[in-house]
Amino acid sequence: MPRLSLLLPLLFLLLPPLTSSLGLRDAGGRRPECGPCRPERCPAPARCPEPGISARDECGCCVRCLGAEGASCGGRAGARCGPGLVCVSQAAGAAPEGTGLCVCAQRGAVCGSDGRSYPSVCALRLRARHTPRTHFGHLHKARDGPCEFAPVVIVPPRSVHNVTGAQVGLSCEVRAVPTPVITWRKVTQSPEGTQALEELPGDHVNVAVQVRGGPSNHEATAWILINPLRKEDEGVYQCHAANVVGEAESHSTVMVLDLSKYRSFRFPAPDDRM
Repeated sequence: MPRLSLLLPLLFLLLPPLTSSLGLRDAGGRRPECGPCRPERCPAPARCPEPGISARDECGCCVRCLGAEGASCGGRAGARCGPGLVCVSQAAGAAPEGTGLCVCAQRGAVCGSDGRSYPSVCALRLRARHTPRTHFGHLHKARDGPCEFAPVVIVPPRSVHNVTGAQVGLSCEVRAVPTPVITWRKVTQSPEGTQALEELPGDHVNVAVQVRGGPSNHEATAWILINPLRKEDEGVYQCHAANVVGEAESHSTVMVLDLSKYRSFRFPAPDDRM
């Protein structure tokens, strides 16, 4: 018992530096170096860029704004990111040294229960935070990836007018999720006068079709090239796009001037006049 009474004062002397070295806080959950909290000395509360995203500072005293997705973090001010976000370093020269960028910890677009696509689940949660809870379940993630939607022709093909032997091209840009299948068709008339659609290129040796993704996400571009242009290529051309959600189409007209009907005049040579 006498030995224990001698050890107790020594133990109390060692506890403060030990808790400090371990980064432990006191019973109130505040860092020892913070000192007493005096709210009257805190700077005036700023209006946060994203309402509702705020927290107490490291000392648990003053209210500070938390960075939204895409906001700067770190730096001299020690700016912090909001819930679900992490501060990542930026390339040298892109920002002041020690400054990062708040990005969502879970990358990738998501589809919300409202049928809208969000760049990340963090953006969805932010939207849900400011959306009135008008129905059961509220706004939540429906699935990973963008929401599906039917094709939309954002750049339709333009009508052209050219001469036989020339080279002409038509292009068509479509946006859709999932990626649509784009085809070119020519509107033709049967001998009975009924309208029909001929899928291209078919057996036309002077027609070529190409499709590629882009120029932006969830977009596709299709081209049709006619070379050389013939009189029988004249007509209405259809750009048709379809996916599991729906379909869309757009038309353009190719008009051809037949040069064989216009013969050049030949001036008589001097010898012919004699």
